[in-house]
Parts: sequence; C-alpha cells; structure tokens
Amino acid sequence: MARIRHKYEGQLDGLIKDLRRLGLYVYRNIEFGLTSLSEEDRNYARQTIAKDKEINEQETAINEKVVLLITKQQPIATDLRLMMAALKIATDFERIGDNAASIAKIRLRAKIIDEYVLTRLNTMGKLALLMLKDLDDAVNDNDITLIKEIIDRDKDIDDIYKNIVNTTYLIDNDPFVAGQAHLAARHLERIGDHICNIAENIYFFITGERYESYNK
Repeated sequence: MARIRHKYEGQLDGLIKDLRRLGLYVYRNIEFGLTSLSEEDRNYARQTIAKDKEINEQETAINEKVVLLITKQQPIATDLRLMMAALKIATDFERIGDNAASIAKIRLRAKIIDEYVLTRLNTMGKLALLMLKDLDDAVNDNDITLIKEIIDRDKDIDDIYKNIVNTTYLIDNDPFVAGQAHLAARHLERIGDHICNIAENIYFFITGERYESYNK
C-alpha cells in the first residue's frame, strides 16, 4: 500500500512539473511573438506559430494524464482539486499559446513601425511575462499574497490596451496596420486575462476557496 501511495504521489508531482514546463513553453512563445512584431525577418513569427503545436500537444498530454489519474486512483478531495485545477490551467496555457501565435500571424500580414504603439505593445507583453514569472514563484512558495497581487496587475495591461485602442492618429496613416496593431493589443489583453484565470485556479487549489469568494 505504501509503495502504491508513493507512486501516486510521484504522479501528482509529475503533473505539477508538467504544468510548470508548459508554462515555460508559453512564456518563451510570448517572447518570440513579441520579438516578431519588430523584426524585419519573419522567421521569428514562423517559429512562434510552429512552436504553438508543441504547446497544444503538451496540453493534450496533461489532460490525458489527469483523466487517467481520476479513473484509476479515485483521488481524495485535495488531490481532486489539484487535478481539476490542472485541467483548467492547461487550457488557459494553451489559449495563451494561441494568442502568441496569433500575434506572430499579424507580423506575417503587416509590419507595425509606429514606435508609440510598439512600445505599448511591448510593455503589455512584458507585464504579462512578469505576471507569469511571479506566478511560478508564488506556486513554489505557496504565496497567496503574491497570487492576489498578480491578479490585480491585469488592470495595468487593460489600461494600456484601452490606450492603444483609443489611439486614432495611426489610423490616419494606415488603417490596415492600425487594425492589426489593435488586434495585437487585443491578443495581449487576452493573455493577461488567461494568466488571471490561472492565478485564480492556483488560489483555489491552495486555499480550497474560489477567488471570487475572497474578492467579495
């Protein structure tokens, strides 16, 4: 019985490691997607799009592992909470990967050269990357305070998004490029939202309470 439990606990640890590995892949793909926007060479964009397939495969593998654990191990409440959170977190990571790939596809269609807009797009991306990095630290340390702070930080990304959308002078220059810039900002805003979802699911796993309950 002790050997079975030890193996089971190893599988749970493996699930957490898989999620963190997926998070690292997503982190790097956001970096690549951002870089592609300002690069003359479109290979960055193509690599970002290609790497999204790996993210999709990892999400599928995590989902299959969770289903197998649930059906074979009959997990207790705490373990089941981890597994349910893992399914949702993997889904949000996969969607972040989709957003990063979509940003890269924008670079294949257009080149954004306006420094004002590029600076703000890069700022949105860097804020999202910092949220992901700090979230990994928060998980490692079971730091609930940091998790709450990360969720609150999404407002900064939203504010920059609104600033870009309300920027009209670029439209007078090139309406198509302006539309693509606004679309890139939208994808970055969605990345921030998905990171918030991940943080809320981690909060639920650690505390056993919904973040919305705390927030009321």
